[in-house]
Amino acid sequence: MKIQVNGKHIVTQANNLSELFYEQQIDITCIATAFNGVFVPKNQYDSQCLEEGCRLEVLSPMQGG
Repeated sequence: MKIQVNGKHIVTQANNLSELFYEQQIDITCIATAFNGVFVPKNQYDSQCLEEGCRLEVLSPMQGG
């Protein structure tokens, strides 16, 4: 299916967020995720199903000063 991740269109075989992050080699320990503009807690990654055309924002905290 085709989805959008951080503004980039990708094709994935994943069915949920956990599968997508594994497929894309994204370390879930240091990210925050929004699905179609709504924050998704890490404990819901297995149950958050992906849909054709959905939009994901995957953000990592930044450090510095």
